Amino acid sequence: MPDILLHLLPHVVSSLLYGVLGMHFWHTRWRETDRPLVTLPMQPWERAAILAALVVQGIGLYQGLFSAGGMRFSFSFALSLMLWLAVLIYWLESFHARMDGLQPMVLPLAAISALAPALFPQLRVVANAGAWGFQLHFLTAMLAYSLFTLSALHAVFMGFAERKLHQRAVTKSLTSLPPILTMEALLFRMILVAFCLLTVALLSGVMFAEAIFGRAMAVDHKTLFAFASWGIFAALLLGRRVYGWRGRIALRWTLTGFMVLLLAYIGSRFVAEVLLGRL
Repeated sequence: MPDILLHLLPHVVSSLLYGVLGMHFWHTRWRETDRPLVTLPMQPWERAAILAALVVQGIGLYQGLFSAGGMRFSFSFALSLMLWLAVLIYWLESFHARMDGLQPMVLPLAAISALAPALFPQLRVVANAGAWGFQLHFLTAMLAYSLFTLSALHAVFMGFAERKLHQRAVTKSLTSLPPILTMEALLFRMILVAFCLLTVALLSGVMFAEAIFGRAMAVDHKTLFAFASWGIFAALLLGRRVYGWRGRIALRWTLTGFMVLLLAYIGSRFVAEVLLGRL
């Protein structure tokens, strides 16, 4: 029992840290007061606190995935890893652009995802994890999923900011956000990189499936959803390039592609592991 609690402790601690930080950023960046609307840049101690939460969560993820001598995985660890990478990318981006106004949205989600491995600790052993083809496929897929997760969150933030601007409601939360054009440029930059990573992940899955698993890639719902999401993001990038898509059209395509991609792995593993009890 103590060993189990020790393995669960980093997930719980990181979840609490994210939750407390999310409340802090909401109180200092979003909470309406009678004081004048003054933007507060991210403080060094705030960056350090987010980094500390990332380190604690990273330790828990590493222990769960690799401490048994091989590699194990599950939907809860996939969800936690995706949000961990998303928070890390936002943390790095905060050195170049104002990201403090986005933290009240992303940190609570990170708190929930960080707690997922503690609530659903079941793990399954991943076969052939030492093959370089599998490592390439896994790394690019998780990076792509993380960037698309961040893109979806970013699209929600942009929709929130645009709605406030159309309503001409100048609130503290709105003044703490980066300019719309800056957010839009960042959104499509992330989507482009994520699309390239997803392309590599899908190609490596097709090319190395037989070498890794001893059979050709199965055409199942997971594969269909992954290729469908690839097509949606390809259409979005093409529409942006040719027709200048932006605003609500871009946001809808981004969220649709993300939901389809989420069903490709997280949804299928949740049904198999939690609802059906299969590892």
